[in-house]
Amino acid sequence: MAPLFAIASALSGAFSLAGHVQNLIGTSLLSRFCQNVRIPGRPAPYQREASSHNQEALSPSVTLMKPVHGDEPRLEDALESFFQQDYPSYQIIFGLHKEDDTALPVIRRLQQRYPHHDVTIIIDDALHGPNRKVSNLINMYPSCRHDILIISDSDIHVSPDYITHIVKAFQQEKVQLVTTLYAGLPASPSLTRILGAHSINTNFLPGVMMSRLMGRQDCLGATMALKRTHLQQIGGFEALVSHVADDAVLGQLIRRNGGEIALARTLCQTTITETSLKDLFTHELRWGRTVRSVEPLGYGLSVLQLPLFWGVLCVLFAPSRRFSWGLLIGGMLCRGAVTRRINHLTNCALPGIFPFLIFRDCLSACVMLGSARGSRVTWRGQTMHISRGKTRTKSL
Repeated sequence: MAPLFAIASALSGAFSLAGHVQNLIGTSLLSRFCQNVRIPGRPAPYQREASSHNQEALSPSVTLMKPVHGDEPRLEDALESFFQQDYPSYQIIFGLHKEDDTALPVIRRLQQRYPHHDVTIIIDDALHGPNRKVSNLINMYPSCRHDILIISDSDIHVSPDYITHIVKAFQQEKVQLVTTLYAGLPASPSLTRILGAHSINTNFLPGVMMSRLMGRQDCLGATMALKRTHLQQIGGFEALVSHVADDAVLGQLIRRNGGEIALARTLCQTTITETSLKDLFTHELRWGRTVRSVEPLGYGLSVLQLPLFWGVLCVLFAPSRRFSWGLLIGGMLCRGAVTRRINHLTNCALPGIFPFLIFRDCLSACVMLGSARGSRVTWRGQTMHISRGKTRTKSL
């Protein structure tokens, strides 16, 4: 065996082992976090109920901001979960850009189903910058009536205690922004959607828990909750409208403002809707390039979250070594066990077939390779170019 191949195999094996260790630690932290956490679609764990008087005293009114764009699989289920909150007083604002948006009939049906909810619908085609979601938020903001603003994507499914745990997180000293973990929920059992969910559940989630253990406080885009005062101090939503990675930029601005980012004791699910490998790759490439533009070091280190990819390289560089094959086979067994554990924690049943898991890690490696160069991203029909976290629109 050539010395160069031997060294490459050893390095790949070391990266693979490091990735498995990180994955196991992250999964252990996730298990601890999920104790007594209510997961969407699963009955609540037993907890003593607070009296209604105390609950109302500790439950300030909040505004849920839901920017929406088009109908999509399981949209009605996702939006309905926000109508089913066990919380005494909250306003829901839906923001759309067009009267003929196909999501509007879904919202109207939910309004009729829950007539006593405080619901506002804003339809405004004004664009304030390249980020249409943030433009939507700017258009919605004048209709917000409460001090605490909770922003979440349209494809997020939440448990009935979602708002309660977000509000509780603000009771911690110095907390100015609250975010939530989220798992991938395939809209149907297709291979593409299962692959998309696997990336979130078995790579992203343990990675987030590891990063928080190491002191990082990232804002995760599934939920961004903050108070009006702190939003105004960082320049309002206008400070985010030139960025695709609005969640990461919001987190950076809050930290510069002297605030901390808390993780609410709840776990959401995000619908995976891609219908082809091309769509999935394009989506993950956009995510990779936007994260790389704002957190280049952290994104680069996330290559350790692909232990099976490194295990495959270890074998390819040294196919005659028993250690290489043992590392790959042992890694597949380990990854399968981790997958089953995370399936239980997130209530998202995903297959743990070993070749399938290897393919997922290799696909993620291709995404990272594609993210290392280039600035072009495609998002909801827009083609944009990223420059140091900011974007400029190429075409609509």
